[in-house]
Amino acid sequence: MKTNKPTLLILAAGLGSRYGSLKQIDKIGPSGERIIDYSVYDAIKAGFGKVVYVIRKSFEEEFKEVIIDVLPTEIETDYVFQELDSLASDIKTNPDRTKPWGTGHALLTASSAIENSFAVINADDFYGADSFKLAYNFLISVDDEPSEHALIGYKLINTMSDYGSVSRGVCEVDEDNFMNSIIERTEIIKNEGKILFKDEQSNVKELSGSEIVSMNMFAFKNSIFNRYQKSFDNFLKKNGNDLKREFYLPSVVDELIKSKLAKVKVIETTEQWFGLTYKEDKEMVKTRISNLVKQGKYPTKLW
Repeated sequence: MKTNKPTLLILAAGLGSRYGSLKQIDKIGPSGERIIDYSVYDAIKAGFGKVVYVIRKSFEEEFKEVIIDVLPTEIETDYVFQELDSLASDIKTNPDRTKPWGTGHALLTASSAIENSFAVINADDFYGADSFKLAYNFLISVDDEPSEHALIGYKLINTMSDYGSVSRGVCEVDEDNFMNSIIERTEIIKNEGKILFKDEQSNVKELSGSEIVSMNMFAFKNSIFNRYQKSFDNFLKKNGNDLKREFYLPSVVDELIKSKLAKVKVIETTEQWFGLTYKEDKEMVKTRISNLVKQGKYPTKLW
């Protein structure tokens, strides 16, 4: 069934390597829900018409059993595979490579399953209901601008872990909130009420916490697939013989902005992002979900 509503694309190919068995994906909801379930719930409530997952062939059956088959049948779902040879190319690559090509390549593998505009997220990040509403509203409001896309940006303070350092892409925007660049900051950590990071020269510097950062939640027009294909072809020409180098989703966005081939609106969300960066994060995530259920934001059992 074709829908004109935007699609949600979930990058889930990395779940297999992270957890071994998908049954081990952390259950953080009161009825055993996983973070990915809350993303689907929020997206459908926001108005998205379809969910597409990028997975690996090696865990197809388990993914269907654990993730897809529990969903209500009225939610339209599809999945595509990210493998080394997922996209036909005449460009020669190293036959010894086993590592997938990265998140930009994952996005490209979904082009055959998505006919309209879409939002893309990571499978194991919690983005919050309002973020999906913002992405949906953007996608239905600017359909006549094929080269205008959006990033749902979070305040840095709302994306920190209490248990260790994080890396974040800090957004630099112009006066109209269009992105100029994403600056990668590493080893960001809370320390005695301050937020510190190390710059390229390993100097410790302070951040305010109000900086807007990317958590890889983008709202794209369908035209983005052509841009990614061109960038991926160029990437393979330069790095096809490399065994480990990856083609990252945000790096293409940065490249398109700098070459003025696309504009990316940064739309700020007040939501609290959370994820399972460290194993100690799990109890915090469970507590936050429990509180959201108590506040009536989610039912005790999603489906």
